[in-house]
Amino acid sequence: MQNKRYVVGLGEVLWDVLPEGKKLGGAPANFAYHAGQFLGIDNTIAVSALGKDKLADETIEALKEHGLNYLLPRVNYPTGTVQVTLSGDGIPAYEIKENVAWDNIPYTPEIAEIAKNCRAVCFGSLAQRYVTSWATIRQFLDDTPADCLKIFDINLRQQFYTKDVIEESLKRCNILKINDEELVVIKRMYGYEELDMGGICEKMLAEYGLKMLVLTCGTNGSYVFAPGLTSFQETPKVKVADTVGAGDSFTGSFCANIINGKPIQEAHKKAVEVSAFVCTQNGAMPTLPPELLK
Repeated sequence: MQNKRYVVGLGEVLWDVLPEGKKLGGAPANFAYHAGQFLGIDNTIAVSALGKDKLADETIEALKEHGLNYLLPRVNYPTGTVQVTLSGDGIPAYEIKENVAWDNIPYTPEIAEIAKNCRAVCFGSLAQRYVTSWATIRQFLDDTPADCLKIFDINLRQQFYTKDVIEESLKRCNILKINDEELVVIKRMYGYEELDMGGICEKMLAEYGLKMLVLTCGTNGSYVFAPGLTSFQETPKVKVADTVGAGDSFTGSFCANIINGKPIQEAHKKAVEVSAFVCTQNGAMPTLPPELLK
């Protein structure tokens, strides 16, 4: 671990329990997996916590199947689950179980060592809803090297966020990833009512001294704002199998290509292509075809 090399997904690891069965989920592992396809899977790692239960063992097996490194201390809380129920017309409703393992990630010496050797970390607001993981995430970010990319994938879920969590995360990150629906929440929360979408992004970029702000707008394309630069990419039209993990694949591949020295516009184009491919596949962690990895 002497060389600073880790790209880290930090936060929730959970199972989506669907009517047809359960699937491993959680943005950090998805992010690390997709970044690893470009950077070499040895250089990426998912950091969270698991319970001391059967689901925890199944999590380890699932991560091993994908060849993903992990640092998942076992704690005295159940492994995280999200109960997904479908209404009569197929609309999903989610119940994200509370006070689970990933709400209680301890800041262990092993996790501190990863922080000191971190070249990029992606984190969100959801894993900061309980005090233990909130403190661990802040400490991790504070312990990273000065040139570490710190990506705040804001990921607002249900009622599990506060202005304090968002504010402290914005102060600690240098790249913000947000979607158009989340931007509406931020617009209200921060009183940016007089600004349009681009104006809000430019204001946040300047106010928080960000290197980049990534805005995704579903089928309406995506933007990357950086000081003196705006990149726009249309969303490709594809036959969608499911959209699970598409946003995480976008973030992971964008981050990896920036680390590999690609210009913002090129990294952005690649992220859009990867995300579109993931939408055509079932599940969040498909293997990318060789032409996408060139």
